Amino acid sequence: MNITENTKEFNRDIISKYIKEKYKIEPDYPWAKSPTNAVFRHKDNSKWFALMIEVQKNKLGLEGDNKIDLINVKCDPMLIGSLRTCEGYLPAYHMNKENWISILLDGTVSKDEICKLVDLSFNMTKKIK
Repeated sequence: MNITENTKEFNRDIISKYIKEKYKIEPDYPWAKSPTNAVFRHKDNSKWFALMIEVQKNKLGLEGDNKIDLINVKCDPMLIGSLRTCEGYLPAYHMNKENWISILLDGTVSKDEICKLVDLSFNMTKKIK
């Protein structure tokens, strides 16, 4: 499967593969109590550019108490305001809500859109030379 093709089947494995292929970065799993929660960070400055986590829907203001995957990415505050009006985007879970946004990984947001936002986050957090 071409990882940049647009599809409704976008999950954490595909995100990890995209980041690994494009940036040569593997996920880090720093929390023993949450072994599926992954951080993606720059090699040169250790700054996070993505956080992939599993959260109970009701903690996000969504119906149900089952868990859902999401990814937090850093984003321009002006863009966050626009994205928040679209389905699949939420205030950043456990992150600065002015500079980060949560994206549901339930197929609501296209793979292409998520990849673009991962790229934006990567560029916003990289080391300034």
